[in-house]
Amino acid sequence: MVHQPSSAARLSPSGDTEDMAEMSKVLAPRLAYFAGVARTEHVTRAAQEMDVPQSTLSRSMARLEQDLGVDLFARHGRTVSLTPAGRTFLTSVERALAEVERAAEEVRADADPFTGKVAFGFLHTMGAETVPGLLQAFRADHPRVRFSLVQNYGEAMLERLRAGELDLCLTSPVPDAPGLVARRLDEQKLRLVVPGDHTLATRRRIRLAEAADETFVTLEPGYGLRRITDDLCQEAGFKPRIAFEGEEAETLRGLVAAGLGVALLPPPAVPRPGVVELTVTAPRAVREIGVAWLEGHPDTPPVAAFKRFLLSRRGSLLP
Repeated sequence: MVHQPSSAARLSPSGDTEDMAEMSKVLAPRLAYFAGVARTEHVTRAAQEMDVPQSTLSRSMARLEQDLGVDLFARHGRTVSLTPAGRTFLTSVERALAEVERAAEEVRADADPFTGKVAFGFLHTMGAETVPGLLQAFRADHPRVRFSLVQNYGEAMLERLRAGELDLCLTSPVPDAPGLVARRLDEQKLRLVVPGDHTLATRRRIRLAEAADETFVTLEPGYGLRRITDDLCQEAGFKPRIAFEGEEAETLRGLVAAGLGVALLPPPAVPRPGVVELTVTAPRAVREIGVAWLEGHPDTPPVAAFKRFLLSRRGSLLP
C-alpha cells in the first residue's frame, strides 16, 4: 500500500519535543478507532460496534497511516490484518487507552457525592483535636467520603492550594491574596508560655511589653504564628530576641519547659508539665483561623459538602 504525502504532522526523526507534542494532538483522537479496527479486523464491524460511519473510520485509519508514515493494516477485501508495525503500535495504544480509562475512573470516583475525595490541608496546631473532631462530625452524615490530608504551615498549604493539590485548607492568618477566597471561621487566644520556675510563673496575666527582655523560641519565618508573634511584639514596643526557630508548636513548648526561653502559643491539646501559660492582656493576642480555596475553582459534590460543613462551624470551630 502506497500513500500520498500529507500536509499533516509526521513523526520527526529528531524526536523534537514540539514535533512529538504536535503529533500527539494529531494521533490521539484516532487511537480508539485504531484499536477497534485492530480488535475486529473488519472495518464494517468495527464501525457498527463503535457507532460511527464506516467511511469516517476508513478515512481515519488512512490518515493515521499517513501521519505515521507506515502501514498498520494489510487489506484483504473487506477484512484487514495488522502488519508487524501495526502489532507494535497496538501494544502501546492499548496500554495508553487503559491508562486513560483508569484516570477517568479515578476522577469519576473522586467526584462521587457519596464516596468521593476531599484534599484538605490544615495547620500542625489543628491536628491534635480540631481536625479529628471536624472529620468525625462530618463523617457522621457522610461516612464514605474519603480524605487526602496534608498537615503543613500556612504558606506551604496556600502554594499547594494554588497548584491544585488541595481543595480546601484551614490556615492562619486568614489570607487576603489574589486568586484565593478565604472565610474567617474562628479565633484562638494565644498565651505567653514560660518555664515553671520562671519569675513570671507566679502570674496569671501579663502585658506582652513586660516580656521585652525575655528570650523567645518561635516558629520559623513563613509560619503564620511567627508572623503573628512578630507583629504582636512590635505592637508591644519591642523586637523579640530569638534563641530558636522551629517547625512545631509542641516542640517550642518543650523547649520552654527546658528553660530555653518563652513563647507565644495557642493552648495545648493536653497540659504540659514544666510550663505556665499566662493570659496576655495587651495587646489583644489572638490568631484568626479561616478556610481558603481557589477562586473560581469548581467544587466536586464531596468538596462542596465539606465546605458547607466548615462554614457552618463559624464561631464554633475550635474545641
